Amino acid sequence: METKLGGRKVEVTISPELPTVIIGERINPTGKKKLAEALRVGDMEHVRQLAVSQMESGAQVIDVNVGAAGVDEEILLPRAVETVASATGLPICIDSPHEKALPAALKICGGKPLINSVNGEEASLERVLPLVKEFNAAVIGLTMDDDGIPDTAEGRLRVAEKIVERAAKMGIGPERILIDCLALTVGADHRAGLITLQSIHLVREKLGVNLALGASNVSHGLPDRDSLNNYFIALAIAAGVNCPIVDPNKARGAVIIADLLTGRDEWSQNYLAYYRATHPDS
Repeated sequence: METKLGGRKVEVTISPELPTVIIGERINPTGKKKLAEALRVGDMEHVRQLAVSQMESGAQVIDVNVGAAGVDEEILLPRAVETVASATGLPICIDSPHEKALPAALKICGGKPLINSVNGEEASLERVLPLVKEFNAAVIGLTMDDDGIPDTAEGRLRVAEKIVERAAKMGIGPERILIDCLALTVGADHRAGLITLQSIHLVREKLGVNLALGASNVSHGLPDRDSLNNYFIALAIAAGVNCPIVDPNKARGAVIIADLLTGRDEWSQNYLAYYRATHPDS
């Protein structure tokens, strides 16, 4: 199954048979004081720099989230999306729960964007799916519903099935849905990572859809987060994820190695190119 995304200059295809597509996560002010302050004063140059640096580090889609205290999302989200789209030409992942900001950004985005996100809650399905249809977008589907996040793989599969079925009733095919099985911190529950991996495997097996994953939550509250995240990303790719939402500056190596070891890198071309770029004196 192929999911097609398009930016103003670049098209991206997500498929189990192709190398993993990285969504760059860094344009998100949560925990980033410098970005939050730049957004409050409307400084789009910082946003542009983050977008370009992620593209140069291997991101093929750029997530844009401007949700910070003191920010008018309806005004600023379209500005940030325009900045990223113009600077990179890459597909945009528009990340906002704001009722007016999301359609405002979709109108000016161009190409075929990705919406982040819908979930199994009735209010979310009723609000987001019509926008997916109207703007011919793809969407990330989170495996949570009005009862919360299921604590079993089977429960998360049921939510994924609900999202896919409701989308189908609106004429939105499964190829336009990336399921995110939700990474929770292993610091609070030692089985959290395992349940996510089991969920990914089950969704891939039963639904055949492409899978995203916001991976960094798995390490929250623990030391050496980068190592934990990268090992988890590799395990998730082996289980079926092919579009993780990560910091490409830190995770690209793990993604490329996971692709090589799971048969997604013919003749080791991507791995060898990455190695040469990161070991210029070898």
